[in-house]
Amino acid sequence: AAKVNNILSEFGEIVVARTGIPYHTRNVCVITLVVDATTDQIGSLTGRLGTIKGVTVKSGVSRK
Repeated sequence: AAKVNNILSEFGEIVVARTGIPYHTRNVCVITLVVDATTDQIGSLTGRLGTIKGVTVKSGVSRK
């Protein structure tokens, strides 16, 4: 959790909203992020998060 939080803090200027939900039935925690960023910034964030053992990253992009 600390590694995830550290990376999210590094990218804090692009984070618009963050929600964390513990899903006890599956023994996981789900974090949803809304970011205002370029595709390069999103790629950098998801790439960094994806290097953490036990973390799975899914992303979607919406145009204006």
